[in-house]
Amino acid sequence: MTSAARRTGMAGMAAAAAAMLVAAVVGWVAWRNVAGQEPVQPRGAGPESTADAALAQRGAYLARAGNCQGCHTRRGGAPNAGGRAIATPFGAVYSSNLTPDDDTGLGRWSASEFWRAMHHGRSRDGRLLVPAFPYPNFTRITREDSDALFAWLRTLPPVREPQRAHELRFPYNLQPALAVWRALYFTPGVFVPEPGRSAAYNRGSYLVNGIAHCMACHAPRNALGATREGPGEAAAAQGSLVSAQNWYAPSLSSADEAGVAHWNGDEVVALLRTGVAPRGWVMGPMAEVVFRSTQHLNERDLRAIAEYLRALPQVAARATVPQRGRMGEQSGRRTEAFAAGAKVYEKHCAACHGGRGEGADGYLALAGNRAVTMASPHNVIKAIRDGGFAPTTLGNPQPMGMPPFHGVLGDEEIAAVASFIRQAWGHGAAPVQALDVLRAR
Repeated sequence: MTSAARRTGMAGMAAAAAAMLVAAVVGWVAWRNVAGQEPVQPRGAGPESTADAALAQRGAYLARAGNCQGCHTRRGGAPNAGGRAIATPFGAVYSSNLTPDDDTGLGRWSASEFWRAMHHGRSRDGRLLVPAFPYPNFTRITREDSDALFAWLRTLPPVREPQRAHELRFPYNLQPALAVWRALYFTPGVFVPEPGRSAAYNRGSYLVNGIAHCMACHAPRNALGATREGPGEAAAAQGSLVSAQNWYAPSLSSADEAGVAHWNGDEVVALLRTGVAPRGWVMGPMAEVVFRSTQHLNERDLRAIAEYLRALPQVAARATVPQRGRMGEQSGRRTEAFAAGAKVYEKHCAACHGGRGEGADGYLALAGNRAVTMASPHNVIKAIRDGGFAPTTLGNPQPMGMPPFHGVLGDEEIAAVASFIRQAWGHGAAPVQALDVLRAR
């Protein structure tokens, strides 16, 4: 055999091996996307269960627990008719119409097809759904709860609201790319109660990790938007930037951020029910969650969530900035910046928050407030620049709020006052730069 023939033969073998590898990968991706799926029963193909009032009422409660209306209602649109743009790092996704309109909503869907969407992330036509719809969390809910939710949705008045096409960038707008993502990061699951834990703890775990999908915001994500799995629940709750609203969802497993292991159950329940508690308020996206969702939960479920959150394993507290690194204790530019921040604070902030950050007339105290000293200054910047209110709730019907200062203060001034409150009154957090303010817009 000549050398040319040998090279040709080796090239053919390499090509065959590559083809086999590609076929194996394609087969694995395809299998991962259909594994565990049962055949669905289209509407009208068999007897549909009759939705009684009690089932629909239970579904309405679950819809509030999941804050469905928050994403599935565009500004000025009909409730649950979809069309709201949800920002992602990969482009905009538009929520779907959940009303029972035959042409643009769920009118032709069956309970079986709805269950497949919740549990497997597939639409009625079999198309793969983008995980901005949090089926990686909803996959844990029971079939009974899925059927109850569907029964309630069918009681809504139908609204004609055509689905807007997503505006995802290439290649994230392709079904094959989504299939690969799912093969790597999504496995349909069920909720399994943890042995040795109380019924309340397991109920709280079911709500937090399932229908309430708290970890959709509070779990860190990798470059492809998948939640980063870690060793245990503490790793799964370590905080993440919520791209849809550009706020940081703090870690639920750190006392430096939003961990509540050191709170008592009443304090956690108060925060979820009213949006305010002795140790803090909620603002930003969490204020919307309290307004639309958690304030409407019953006492049993609020207590269950509190028990679960208080039991989350806590990560080690981060070290604060060394005393010598504090902006106000250095010379030169840092001392000048601290003085500039103090001047802005005295002019615009002290009347409400107190001269020493102690809070005045019921306004939020900043001294000792962990929301001010988190490693990420993102929320401090957002609060100063864009303002925000605690939610209006039965227990807090006239919430105090923070006015926006972006029309009054420039980036340098916002950075200076943010640095001041993060390093005054014994705080030891890192200073803020004007570039940080620009990034937080």
